[in-house]
Amino acid sequence: MTEQLAPMPADWRRALAVVAHPDDMEYGAAAAVATWTGGGREVAYLLATRGEAGIDTVPPAEAAPLREREQLAGAAEVGVSVVEFLDHRDGVIEYGPALRRDIAAAIRRHRPELVITLNHHDTWGGTAWNTPDHRAVGRAAIDAAADAGNRWIFPELADQGIEPWDGVRWVAVAASPRPTHAVDVTEGRERALRSLLEHRGYIEALTDEDPEAYARAFLDRGTEATAPAFGGRPAVAFELFAR
Repeated sequence: MTEQLAPMPADWRRALAVVAHPDDMEYGAAAAVATWTGGGREVAYLLATRGEAGIDTVPPAEAAPLREREQLAGAAEVGVSVVEFLDHRDGVIEYGPALRRDIAAAIRRHRPELVITLNHHDTWGGTAWNTPDHRAVGRAAIDAAADAGNRWIFPELADQGIEPWDGVRWVAVAASPRPTHAVDVTEGRERALRSLLEHRGYIEALTDEDPEAYARAFLDRGTEATAPAFGGRPAVAFELFAR
């Protein structure tokens, strides 16, 4: 990351984060959320799945409620009290009109100025391949930001009383290999650490390392890697699309 990153816009009050799985926000972007909510902004979370296919040693029927509880607790640590689940199938989310409609409906209800999502590109950079769920939800979130404002796309939503909202000004993509902007998360890092640690069931199935050591190392790597492109400050980077 050699290009200098611009500061994220600050003239907004409401954001909606749209991701595929429990823990997607906690692996980095939650530090920005903690910073924003700490400054009085409102952030809500929308998850396409309950993460039921995410733990190899736990059957989906048991994993879903576990990961839902972990997500609610993790969100609370960074000041997010509204968390919604769409119940698309974990691991096989399909990009298409159904997913776009579900996200557009949530955007219309929450009326955010900023939509946040996770990397929609094919890779994390280089040859580190991204997952189908991340790609599908990221792309659908970007598209749904426009869909939400057009009453003739998914007109059935208006028939249900979910009126168009054309107030999304930006879509910010976390963990993109093509970042353009960043947020100083000096104030939000410890809350983000606690947020990620709420996913203890997931982390303990993922690694034999001590959960706190694992989580702190992961988050520090990300914020410190961004720092040289953002005035030396620990930061979370985003690829920002303006509308």
